[in-house]
Amino acid sequence: MSKTTTRPDATYYKALGGHPPQTDLLTDRAIVTEAYTVIPRGVVRDIVTSVFPEWTGTRAWVLNRPVAGGATTFAQSIVEVAPGGGSENPEPQAEVEGFLFVVDGALSLTIAGAAHVLEPGGFAFVPAGTVWSAKNDGVEPARFHWFRKRYEPVAGHTAEPVVGNERDIAPNPMPGTDNKWRTTRMLDPENLAYDMHVNIVTFEPGASIPFAETHVMEHGLYVLEGKAVYRLNGDWVEVQEGDYMSLRAFCPQACYAGGPSNFRYLLYKDVNRQITL
Repeated sequence: MSKTTTRPDATYYKALGGHPPQTDLLTDRAIVTEAYTVIPRGVVRDIVTSVFPEWTGTRAWVLNRPVAGGATTFAQSIVEVAPGGGSENPEPQAEVEGFLFVVDGALSLTIAGAAHVLEPGGFAFVPAGTVWSAKNDGVEPARFHWFRKRYEPVAGHTAEPVVGNERDIAPNPMPGTDNKWRTTRMLDPENLAYDMHVNIVTFEPGASIPFAETHVMEHGLYVLEGKAVYRLNGDWVEVQEGDYMSLRAFCPQACYAGGPSNFRYLLYKDVNRQITL
């Protein structure tokens, strides 16, 4: 059995659920447009959870699903598994691949017969059609992000399971940024077997994306730490740890990291495939 561990300085936002008092104002920063969606942490409450078939002791917050006018390539959920909970048959569609990223507790996985324990910062890529299971063998809830995407096979390339911890991977600095903007890539970006990537992007206070990225890849961005001002399709939007952004293809995007801590987010994008016409 392999076990991933993380250094004590790891920070992953994990305060989920609850219910606001009647004295709170209802105004928040939630935004839904045809170019992007912002789901602030204040609306990720108990009342909006989902229960998935084949899972026990589990609830989930669905952050993205394919919808008309929005991002269409993936689903993303935050999954909370109570002690003793889990699933022997977690993925209902054989053609769908998955990526799990743990932010709290410990999750026991068996992937193609190999056992693993993921702690915060731990991740696992599960190829489409792979037999796998998940269970919380601990005494505290386990929480993880679950990305699901219909796999697009390509001749001559076979996706294999990948298990690790983001803290064991050296981030790649963006050119000309003095390492103040860097990306931790959990899947090999040069391997055409993988048609999605999930990365950790880090900005030190004051660092920025200094141009409006406008590209074909869809994004799911969950803020793990810090705060920033994001430019989305001409709008300036404040975000902080626990907030989520879903960006459709070609949504212009840029940001300034606000400090005082680093600004870090978990990033999904679809990659490495020709456009189907």
